[in-house]
Parts: sequence; C-alpha cells; structure tokens
Amino acid sequence: MKNKFIKSTLILLIGGIITKLLSFIIRIYFTRNIGSGIEIYSLVMPTYSLLITITQLGFPLAISSIIAKGEKTGKNIASSIIPISIILNIFLILIVVLSASFLSNNLLHNKEAYYPLLACSLVLPFISIASIIRGYFFGKQQMMPHTISNIIEQLFKLFIVIIVLPKLIKHGIIFAVTGYILISIISETISIIVFLLYLPKGFSIKKEDLKPDIGTIKDVLKIGIPSVSSRIIGNIGYFFEPIILTNLLLLNGFSNEYIISNYAIYNTYVIGLLVVPTYLLGAVATALLPELSKNINNIKKVKRIFYKVLTFFLIFGIGANIFLFFFSDEILSIVFNTTSGYTYIKFLCPFFILYYLEAPLSIVLTAFNKTKIVMRTTTIGIVFKLITLSILCFCNIGIYALIISEIVDILIVVLLNYKETKKILKEQK
Repeated sequence: MKNKFIKSTLILLIGGIITKLLSFIIRIYFTRNIGSGIEIYSLVMPTYSLLITITQLGFPLAISSIIAKGEKTGKNIASSIIPISIILNIFLILIVVLSASFLSNNLLHNKEAYYPLLACSLVLPFISIASIIRGYFFGKQQMMPHTISNIIEQLFKLFIVIIVLPKLIKHGIIFAVTGYILISIISETISIIVFLLYLPKGFSIKKEDLKPDIGTIKDVLKIGIPSVSSRIIGNIGYFFEPIILTNLLLLNGFSNEYIISNYAIYNTYVIGLLVVPTYLLGAVATALLPELSKNINNIKKVKRIFYKVLTFFLIFGIGANIFLFFFSDEILSIVFNTTSGYTYIKFLCPFFILYYLEAPLSIVLTAFNKTKIVMRTTTIGIVFKLITLSILCFCNIGIYALIISEIVDILIVVLLNYKETKKILKEQK
C-alpha cells in the first residue's frame, strides 16, 4: 500500500512538473502576445473559475473516494453521473448567455468581456466529462492516465495556440481572447480521448446504460457537494473580488484604467507565480485522499502520513517563497518580460507559505467526512476577505486593499482548518 502511494505520488509529481512547464510556456506566449487583452482575460477568469467549480460539482473527489473504498463500479457511477452532468451544463450555459451582458457592462464595467464570458460557458461540458473520468482513475490509484492525458493535452494546446493565436490577434483583441478560451474545447476533448484509451477492455457505456441510479447519485452528491461547497464559496468570493474592487475604487477616485491594469498584474503575474508550487504539491494531495480513505480505520497510519505530508508541504513552501522573494523581479522579467508586480510578490510571499498547507488539511477533513468544517472555515475566510476588501478600498491604498484581504483570508482558513484537523486526529482511537 505504501509503495503504491509513493508510486502514485511520484507519477503525479513528475507529470505535474511537465504539465506545469507546458502550461507556463502557453501562459508566457499568451501574455507576451495578447497585450492589453490580458486585462479582459483577468476580469473574466473569476467567473470562469466559479463556473468550472460548479460544473464539476465535486465529482472527481467523490468518485475517487467511492471507488477507492470499492463501494460502486466505475460503469455504475458513470452511467448515473454523466446524465446529471449534462443537465447541469445546459443549465449553466443558459445562465451565462442570459447574464453575460449585465455582468460585463454593469458589474465589471467592461463591455469587451461579453464574448469571452460566453466562450467560457461553452467549454464547461468538456471539462465536466473529463473530470468524471479522472475521478475514476484516481479512485483506482492509476495516476498514469491522468498524467499522460494532461501532458498530451498541454502539448496540443501549445501547438494550437502558437498556430492560431497570431491569426486571431489580426482580427482584434476580443476575438483573440475569446478564441484562446475556446481552444480549451479542443484540449479537453483530447484529454477525454486519452482517458478513454486507458479504460479496461470491455468497459463500455451504451445509450441504454445511461439510466441514473438514485442510490449512486446520492452517494456521489453526499461526498461531492459538501467537498465542493468550500470551493464554490471560495470561487464566489473570487467572482465578487473584481466587482467590489472595481466599483469601490471607482467610487473613491481611482481610474478604471488603473484598476483593470493592476488587477491584471495581480492576477496574471503575481498570483500566477505564487501558485506555481501548488501544482506540484497538488499531486501529493491528490494521491493522499485515496490512501487515507483506505486506511481510515488505522488512525496511527493516517496520522503518520498526514504529518509527513504536512511537513513536506511546509518545507517546500518555505523554500519556494524564499526563492520568489529574492528573485521575483528577475523571474518576472524572464517569464513575462516585465517586472510589474514584484513588490506585490515580496509582500505576499511570507503568507503564501501557509496557503500551501490548505490542500492537505482539507484532504484529511474530507477523508473523515468533515467537509462541512471545510465549508464553514472557507465561508468565514471569504466573508472576512470581502469585508476587509470593502473597508480597505476606502483607505486610498489602491490594489493593496485586495492584497491585504487575500492575506486575511489565508490566515483565517489555514489556522481554523489546522485547529479542526488536529482536534479530529486527537479524538480518533
């Protein structure tokens, strides 16, 4: 069991490094060529992230946990969840189509965000199906399909972006941003195809098989909804972030140009670099859930695994942030051909060490079916973040209102989750 966990983690780590490298190359190419389009892209991303979280509805995590425990077959889960997923995606697309104009014009104060918002909704069904299949392989602790599909997906996306983006830019920035988002349909489709090639021989789902089993749906939603609730709440906070920032800073005399450009710098360059370690650490966290689920009755082993993983995350986070703190301007210059935002990175670095601990803490709470705790702490963090952001927008400190509110959120969520995790592990016998 231990060897399988280590093997799964190593596969995800290696795959994560390659995938993130490819993803970073795509991001670099996009930001260097899109120009002012990065501002529109940054405004749309909070809505896109919220839609992705809702469309997945915690399916990967729930399916992974159920299959790891051997409670349901993959075919039974897929035939029950895919129809639900299709209905959900149709509903989300309709909502976006009906609200995109109001959101772009009245809340984000940027009419150019309209078409990119519509494009986001069209990608959702493909992301949803890929996540369902991914959850199946995670539950089987077969990390190779996920790793290979991610690498191939990113390779194709890089190839398509390099060929297509320059042609899109000739037709205008909005056309380019919208097209860049829609390219994800092709990359996600490629990912799905790779997953299907790894399915066991004889595994097939016919049209007549797509008959939802109420018991299976309840089991998946029982785990999925509470586990994703915290992410939905987090993304709701992320969704309101540019809306509150834009409207309140405009009210306090800041120009729309200043707000949009600095928000783009913060989201694209600053957060873009600070979250890089999470893609590597996320591999460990992903492999951690099935392992904890299988050993949930062996509390000594659970504690040993958890504290080792937490220590690793902490050491890795310290090392990564020390490096970013001292070389932020050089890294920004090499990666994005700019030094904009390096002071923001230095300001955030000490606190992002704690941010990396969120994943293992949430995973342990999920393994013990304490997802309500994760949801509660996330809600508290987001509420305080938005309140702090709203107050600081009146303090004439510009984008630092958002940066400080981010720090408040990190401190509250991590400290509360750690307190609850330690309490649960102590109570177990």
